Formats: sequence, structure tokens, C-alpha cells
Amino acid sequence: MSDRELISKKDLLETTGISYGQLYRWKRKQLIPEEWFIRKSTFTGQETFFPKDLIMARIDRILNMKEDLSLDELAGKLSPLPDHIQLRKDELVKRNIVSGVLMERFGPRDAGDTIYSFEQALVFYVADRLLRNGEMSLDEAQQLLDTMKEHFGKFEGKPCELYFIRKMGVSVFLLASAPTEIHVETGAKLVARLSLSEMIEQLQSQLT
Repeated sequence: MSDRELISKKDLLETTGISYGQLYRWKRKQLIPEEWFIRKSTFTGQETFFPKDLIMARIDRILNMKEDLSLDELAGKLSPLPDHIQLRKDELVKRNIVSGVLMERFGPRDAGDTIYSFEQALVFYVADRLLRNGEMSLDEAQQLLDTMKEHFGKFEGKPCELYFIRKMGVSVFLLASAPTEIHVETGAKLVARLSLSEMIEQLQSQLT
């Protein structure tokens, strides 16, 4: 999350008009992910910050939905992996969620009306993100897809991060629980680090 614009807790409460109590009640109900509460040292001591775009979008959704739903019902709607969301293959491309190039390469046998689960769509979405950024080749995308399909489900919706490491032309992908800290050997490059909770949130926002 280091590349994201952050907002302090004080500024967040002032901007949104919510109270300290509401914020932490929503946290306890898992409406706001634990990993979004980022502790940082400042000249006044330790302060809490949040990824600005994600927290603002999430609070807006909560405020818009809380009049009609209980907090427990909201938690179901905002669950880490929304099982109720399914997407057609052709819809993914039509809405520019995933590029046609990626789907032609990795889903050529699936008809346009093939239905993907949210988790399947997420795997394509993450791969497409790295391809569009020019950080990954199509061959490496296959490695990523295989890694995600084999291991992502093992986290059972708990926060995790994807690490993309390359050394002397050899690529490695790994998934790790979040928050965590990794150190790579000399000569190895951390090409990308993605919070999959952020990827889920971004994909959900594109679908609503």
C-alpha cells in the first residue's frame, strides 16, 4: 500500500462526518478490513492512516446501504469474496474489466456466455492488471494464473498479498498472509506487490 495516497484517521472522520465509534464498530463487524488500518510514526507520535481511495469508497457504500440493511447483512454484502457475483466471459471484456488479449490467450475454449465465479474473474483481473502495466509477459501470466488457482483458495477469504519476484530472467510468484514483510536475496527484484483485498475492492467497484 506504500504507493497509495493515504488519509489520516482525523481527516477521514472530518471528511466523512462519521464518528470514531462508528469507524471501529464497522471494523469489529469486518465491514472495513483490518489491513486498511495502517500505523505510521509521525512527529506527534503514532497515527492511523488509511488507503484514501479504498476507505472513502467503502464508507460511501456503507452509508448508502446501512439504512436498508443491518450491519451483519452489510458484512455479507461486503464479504472478502462475494459468492453471489457471477460474470459472463464476454461481459468481462465488453466492460473492459479484462482485456480481450488475455481472454483469447487463457480462456479460448470457453464460450462467450461462460459464467465465471467472482474468484475466477479476480484471477484474470489480477493478471490483466500486471500485463497492462507492462510488468509481466504472457508466459509469466500463465505462472501467475496457476499460482492463484492453486493457492488463493487456501486463504479462505483472509487478507493476503501477491509478490512477483524476478532474478536473472527467472520469475517467481508467491502468496502470503497480510500484513507481512518479506526480504529477497541480492540480485532479485521485487517486480510487484499487490494486496488482493485491494484488488477485490477495485473489481467490486467496477461491477457496481
